[in-house]
Amino acid sequence: MKLQKIRLKYTIMLLLLAAILPAQSLRLKSPDSLVVAADRPGAYLASLYDKNVGMVVNHSSTLKDGKHLVDFLLANKIKVKKIFSPEHGFRGTASAGAKVESGKDAKTGLPVISLYGNHKKPTAADLEGLDILIFDIQDVGARFYTYISTLSYVMEAAAEYKVKVMVFDRPNPHGYYIDGPILELKHKSFVGMHPVPIVHGMTVGEYARMVNGEGWLQGAVQCDLEVIPCRNYDHNTAYELPIKPSPNLPNRLAVTLYPSLCLFEGTPVSIGRGTDFPFQLIGAPWFKEFGFNFTPEDRPGAANPPYEGVECKGFVLQDFADSYMDGLGEIYLYWLVESYRMAPDKTKFFKPFFTLLAGTTKLQEQIEQGLSAEEIRASWQEDLRAFQQIRRKYLIYTDY
Repeated sequence: MKLQKIRLKYTIMLLLLAAILPAQSLRLKSPDSLVVAADRPGAYLASLYDKNVGMVVNHSSTLKDGKHLVDFLLANKIKVKKIFSPEHGFRGTASAGAKVESGKDAKTGLPVISLYGNHKKPTAADLEGLDILIFDIQDVGARFYTYISTLSYVMEAAAEYKVKVMVFDRPNPHGYYIDGPILELKHKSFVGMHPVPIVHGMTVGEYARMVNGEGWLQGAVQCDLEVIPCRNYDHNTAYELPIKPSPNLPNRLAVTLYPSLCLFEGTPVSIGRGTDFPFQLIGAPWFKEFGFNFTPEDRPGAANPPYEGVECKGFVLQDFADSYMDGLGEIYLYWLVESYRMAPDKTKFFKPFFTLLAGTTKLQEQIEQGLSAEEIRASWQEDLRAFQQIRRKYLIYTDY
């Protein structure tokens, strides 16, 4: 798909979507001295010698020099026995929701056990003979991004079968704010397992500490958990992911927009799957003519996308993300509210999946009732303050 040359100015777009720009968004600075846990072998190698190790990893589990953590540990004579892979697979190429098969890694010969589909939680047989499970996967800091759900299941199984968990921490690109409704446990699913907001503002290591400490694992079990922290990171640190964390988050702009646009996955609005710009545009065949058209197509990492082969009208959001959303520190609801207003059949706008993504029925009800984005966000604030008190107990790094 090629971008059309015609783009509306974003001031016009915002007027159409009833948005009001503040004077300036927050700008964060990223220190060159930031070191992820995997690049701190002195902090973990000694604990791994003479241990049988399983690794929950994917394509993002790399060191600064590009070497995969599995290869690095094997080169250092660590007894890696099994690889466990999350959604999108060990190499990170599978489409969202696609079945990921277990098998064998061609490079190392190690068995690869998929923790997706009907086998989300490791079994006793999976963990037999292991002393330690290492979890090292780059997250993006949104509740519905399933890597933290995999982490919860891994911790739960490890607690039940007496295997230690070591989380190798990585920065959260959305670690500088919290926002969104708190998940209600009656809507618990793989896209939301615990009572946290959509944007929780925690690294994977901090999140693991909270899940463990709050007794949120099934049966309130607690695992033997150790977090290897990053060095020179805090929650005011901007972090551009060096590797795309999944096929449809190819760059910083897509990651920036992800917490705001993923809710559209529970509606008939396309967020660009099957185009060159996933999570960087919105549209549908029934949108008004806004000067940009796109046609989703089946492609690697985006099999059978919504509106495959059908021309959609909509907006390109890259410039808006770069000039306004980056560092804003909130979920942007105006597009969702206005898309519902434009929908020709509002009875078919919200799919059941929307409730699982939102973690509550309230957001759908508020939009249907005609509440503004500001009114909806205001309704979250008391719950967010309560969550903030829980969150603070488990932070490893200086808060924003």
